[in-house]
Amino acid sequence: MKSAYELAMERLSKSEPSAGPLTADQKAKLAEVDKVYKGKLAEREIFLKKQVSDAMAAQKFEEIEKIREQMGSERIRLEEEKEQEKEKLRKGFASRKS
Repeated sequence: MKSAYELAMERLSKSEPSAGPLTADQKAKLAEVDKVYKGKLAEREIFLKKQVSDAMAAQKFEEIEKIREQMGSERIRLEEEKEQEKEKLRKGFASRKS
């Protein structure tokens, strides 16, 4: 009896037969996207952490909470952007194989 994972992988291979192992160049391009978005996230976190420390110094506790929420939403947004960018690359890789 096959697991749910095995069944899902079979369905995926049927729907995208061109999706196969990636070349070293393709892996490098995907890694570059990871690197770029890791930098963007670090930049935003540094900026927002500075705002948190300024708000703490001014004892603006409500503002601190808002900034922390913004930090979480920024992290989610950048992660989604990164995955969309990587998906575009993967689709481009698959279309070149066809």
